[in-house]
Amino acid sequence: MASSEVQHDSDDGMDELMDKFKSQRYKNAFSEKNWEDEFNKVPMFMKTAPEEIDPQKYPELACLQAIIHDEDRPPAEQAESLKDEGNEFFKEKNYTKAIVSYTAGLKKKSGDQELDTVLLTNRAAAHFYLGNMRSALNDATAAKKIKPDHLKALIRGVQCCIKLRNFAEALQWCDEGLKAHPTDKKMLELRAEADKHKRAAERDARKAKAKEKKLNGVKEALLAAIKDRGIKLLQPVKPRQRGSDSEGEDKGSSAAIAQLSLDGLSSQEVTGAQVFLDEKGSLHWPVLFLYPEHQQSDFISAFCENSCFMDHIAVMFGEELPPWDADRKYHPQNLQLYFEDEKTETLYQVNPQTSLLKVLQHKRFFVKGGTPSFIIVVNGSSFRKQFLKGKKTQEM
Repeated sequence: MASSEVQHDSDDGMDELMDKFKSQRYKNAFSEKNWEDEFNKVPMFMKTAPEEIDPQKYPELACLQAIIHDEDRPPAEQAESLKDEGNEFFKEKNYTKAIVSYTAGLKKKSGDQELDTVLLTNRAAAHFYLGNMRSALNDATAAKKIKPDHLKALIRGVQCCIKLRNFAEALQWCDEGLKAHPTDKKMLELRAEADKHKRAAERDARKAKAKEKKLNGVKEALLAAIKDRGIKLLQPVKPRQRGSDSEGEDKGSSAAIAQLSLDGLSSQEVTGAQVFLDEKGSLHWPVLFLYPEHQQSDFISAFCENSCFMDHIAVMFGEELPPWDADRKYHPQNLQLYFEDEKTETLYQVNPQTSLLKVLQHKRFFVKGGTPSFIIVVNGSSFRKQFLKGKKTQEM
């Protein structure tokens, strides 16, 4: 009887409430303007989770988070909740937060091998999409160690190895995967891809090796030509190593060839030019001419050793003189050519009709940085007089 009265009261109360809607608007209802924002505060209808969960603004979500991170629950249950949380972040492509959740789940040490395998595999996927291939491979390896036939872990391991260009290891992963899953389409596709990349890498390695061998042959021929001519290469001073004088000389010459394009005023750094041996067996050198009076220079990228200096000077100062020669003094017949012996601080005057080879073979000429260099001044000029003052000079 009492129950009937309660039910009757309840019905009357509902009728009264419904009657109020006929004459009054519900004050706490969603409006047409804010209903989407309000719905987005409800966890069930959220499109994306907020970066920071404010209990005042998102009480329901804060409550759910508290449940997930409730330390009183069994470790396996907590790890499962953290896995689900990580999966939600993963769906939103928030891979960094997904990694945090999966890591927290693994730290719970649930004792559930299946769950730990999933957490590791999922974390590997998050690392993979962030480009952390080594971390992704480590997680895939750890997952495979727990469960050797876990397909997702095997696939992720192959993908990581391919991205890391470790194709041989990728094929090993594929073979392990196909042993457990011989008909898996994805694994078969990945094996074909890894094998294709491996073959291409091996082909490229063979080409690079052949190219290096050819280059070494060219360098050896170049070294032999320079040594046969008695040309001396100036290289950085390095501590002497123990060994015979002949060994030191050979090593020094080899090192010098390496330095031709690397040290000092490197012609390769300036223009890409470098000494080379032509088909007729003649050396062509990059040569630098310096004009200290005007702080100018000229660079000849391939000066044949058999050509004389006047051949080039006549071209550089022929019909048109350079714009920096305001006094019009730099005529071929007015010019004097020198090279400097830095060790003895001596300037050697060179006859412009002399060949480059003859100068390079001079006992006091050293090729520095792979580029022979020469100084040009105007004969009889006041600058020449001042420039040579106090310097030792000598004719070749």
